[in-house]
Amino acid sequence: MTQCDVPPAVRPTRTRAGGPRLDRSRDAAIASAVVQVLGRAGYAGLTMDAVAMAAGVGKATIYRRWSSKAELLLSVMDVVVAPVLDVPDTGSLRGDLIALLTEVVELFGGPSGRAIRSLLGAVIDDPVLQEGCRRLPLANWDAAWGTVVGRAAERGEVGAGAAGTVAAEVGPAVLALRWLVTGRPLDDAVVAELVDHAVLPLLRRP
Repeated sequence: MTQCDVPPAVRPTRTRAGGPRLDRSRDAAIASAVVQVLGRAGYAGLTMDAVAMAAGVGKATIYRRWSSKAELLLSVMDVVVAPVLDVPDTGSLRGDLIALLTEVVELFGGPSGRAIRSLLGAVIDDPVLQEGCRRLPLANWDAAWGTVVGRAAERGEVGAGAAGTVAAEVGPAVLALRWLVTGRPLDDAVVAELVDHAVLPLLRRP
């Protein structure tokens, strides 16, 4: 996902009384600006003025709609750090899992991933942001996983209850550990090894 791919619908958590609603193109520009500023300057550098400048809108436009940067960030959280994952349909469970986890890797390496990394330090001490960040990039994982494994069950590749196993968490957990902690490679070979030696065996166990 690139900055140009930021969806146009931004849902404010709270709008100041009497404040005008913006058009969708401006909403998209603001969401993209939040990603840009977070990735470049971190949460400490995420200011209302910086977002306004990056979005190409007047400061009054931002301040009329949001009273703080935390409120602004929460309002665009869904599009900034939890973009919808495309659900692949390759015709096989292995192919679908590789495609889906590859998409997660690309997300970590893109603008949203950089924004999330900048945000994580601030989240620890802010209960409001903690709640909002439960919608981090893997927030849409459960739905995509359920679709992929559900189709596999219909094809007879796995049992009917496979979607609800711990296997759902293994793939994203390993990728996130490498991304956030170890710095080990995230590439096609890692994704294939993860699917073949961890995720599929767990899904196919009796």
